[in-house]
Amino acid sequence: MDKQADLKRIAELRNIIEYHNKRYYQQDSPEISDTEYDRLMRELQDLESHHPEEFSATSPTQRVGASPLAKFAPFNHPSPMFSLGNAFSNEEIIEFDNRIKRLAGVDNISYIAEPKLDGLAVNLIYENGIFKQGATRGDGTTGEDVTQNLKTISSLPLKMKHTSNNPVPSFIEIRGEVYIEKEPFQKLNLRRIEDGEEPFANPRNAAAGSLRQLDSKVTARRPLNIFLYGIGNAKDISFSTHGEALQTLAGWGFPVNKNIEQTRDINAGIKYFERIGIMRESLPYEIDGIVLKVDDLALQKKLGNVSRNPRWALACKFPAAQATTVVKEILVGVGRMGTLTPVAIMEPVNVGGVMVSRATLHNEDEVIKKDVRVGDTVIIQRAGDVIPEVVRVIPEKRTGNEKKFKMPAKCPECGSEIVHFEGEVAHRCVNISCPAQLKEHIRHFASRGAIDIEGLGEKVSAQLFDARLIADPADLYFLKKEQLVALDRQAEKSAQNLIEAIGKSKNPPLDKFIYALGIRHVGERTAKLLAARFGSMENLVAAKQEDLTAINEIGPEIAASIVEFFHERKNIDVMNKFSKAGIKPQKKEIDNNAPLQGKSFVFTGSMESMGRNDAKSIVENLGGSIHSSVTKKTTYVVAGSDPGSKLDKAKSSGVKIISEEEFLKLIGR
Repeated sequence: MDKQADLKRIAELRNIIEYHNKRYYQQDSPEISDTEYDRLMRELQDLESHHPEEFSATSPTQRVGASPLAKFAPFNHPSPMFSLGNAFSNEEIIEFDNRIKRLAGVDNISYIAEPKLDGLAVNLIYENGIFKQGATRGDGTTGEDVTQNLKTISSLPLKMKHTSNNPVPSFIEIRGEVYIEKEPFQKLNLRRIEDGEEPFANPRNAAAGSLRQLDSKVTARRPLNIFLYGIGNAKDISFSTHGEALQTLAGWGFPVNKNIEQTRDINAGIKYFERIGIMRESLPYEIDGIVLKVDDLALQKKLGNVSRNPRWALACKFPAAQATTVVKEILVGVGRMGTLTPVAIMEPVNVGGVMVSRATLHNEDEVIKKDVRVGDTVIIQRAGDVIPEVVRVIPEKRTGNEKKFKMPAKCPECGSEIVHFEGEVAHRCVNISCPAQLKEHIRHFASRGAIDIEGLGEKVSAQLFDARLIADPADLYFLKKEQLVALDRQAEKSAQNLIEAIGKSKNPPLDKFIYALGIRHVGERTAKLLAARFGSMENLVAAKQEDLTAINEIGPEIAASIVEFFHERKNIDVMNKFSKAGIKPQKKEIDNNAPLQGKSFVFTGSMESMGRNDAKSIVENLGGSIHSSVTKKTTYVVAGSDPGSKLDKAKSSGVKIISEEEFLKLIGR
């Protein structure tokens, strides 16, 4: 065993999984399948089990989901919301049962079995029978307060039914899953397409995106539904079994899934798993497996939890929905930064209830690795029931007429020469006037993480570009309502809404505007650093490379990219158009009296009272700044449990080290 290689892979996997956690839980836009995610997580768990000395409380294996989004008020769950361990075979389900029997010292366990809905987990607070507050799961400890949006779900009672058999408690925490049924989801997507909006990838993304709307009127127009499946903390009431708790929830008027069953033992649980798998396509909602929970609540408490998962519950996942089809051709798409992506165009095939005819092949190396050729018979799957991907080729089906793929020498969109920089996997078109790149730049500019122009998705931005109404993001601000109405599928109402949404975006936060420009290597974090340092677009445009590299976290490559961007003639023209349109990015005003103004913080180790991102947000809101490395200019290093090398650097540099308790006092908590 090569320990150094293992440690390197552990660090790599932690970074990869954290990235995909953010894509899935915060941005509602997963890039990989649930199957691939589970494979990565299992690989990390195996490596960490072989190297217990490398334990880290901040590892994804120790966490639940991802930190809540800053745009919502944080909500601290009275009791933690855990994620579940997974099983992918009957053998693993039996192993789970045997482990519980050993820990509990009993010969048989009764379970509650329920369908595992593909939705968004929420926590609801009721006081004296009245709905008071609700939040997403977030990182399991802190979620996003979405109370007003939850109130728009018609199936969620705002007042619990009170009867002599079911008296309501003074306080109770109820867990549930927000979802959208298949048929309403299809109608929602058709409506979005007709309005020129981008369709949702799947019901889960639609539910998550709908519940995270800042305007609850938007949420109210979405066909959200909810099932309640558990209880956290409660006063004035107790239960002996999970089944009893579910019956009581139903008696209070809460929607509880009718397909939930009690199973006398694990064999009955496996039969339930197989039976629900057969029913899967006929159910009105999407599921990706079942959940088994120990019925005896006293036994649940005795078994407890391990890291991010309760020992007493298990998610039993169905195999990824797969199908066999034929690759008709391999086309190449061009992204915002000019990256070329091969896409397999296939004979349409039904995969898990969805017709699929396209699948990404990522890059040329991936095509070569899987040896995918035009004419090949391939096995495809909907990755996590979301993104179609080619699993493998069936070489036995080859006839000899298949054609190998070769990356084109010229851009398929503009005809420019393709370059392949040393050390990069990607092939790129470097023509900044490439139509495909321009479309992607416009889409990125209007996206949620950037300027966030509602109603301006991929389809609408491409339609505007193709109609030659816009050639760059600045042109958006010169659009007229009558121009939009003249387009296909643009009703007067949607045209007016889009014009109003564009108008509302004329005074964006400076960091959001910088990120929206699409400068290579400048993500959201770097955009914040630039906004804080320069304070205005004028100062940033005039910055020299040495001014940029003087900022902690910005190296020569990023600095060169920024300078090059603002010296490109076409970009200068676009910036001038923004000024002419009256775009005025707003820097967050500095409060010199803010408690932490001028103080810089570095965090190391994990914190018990809050997530790392929550702590960082609090520091920034109080005027302080966050840095990733320790320097002599660092004011405080906050040392949580299991601190890393940053603690040693702080000691050697003479930087003040404070504990989590001292940090909480510093921020007034």
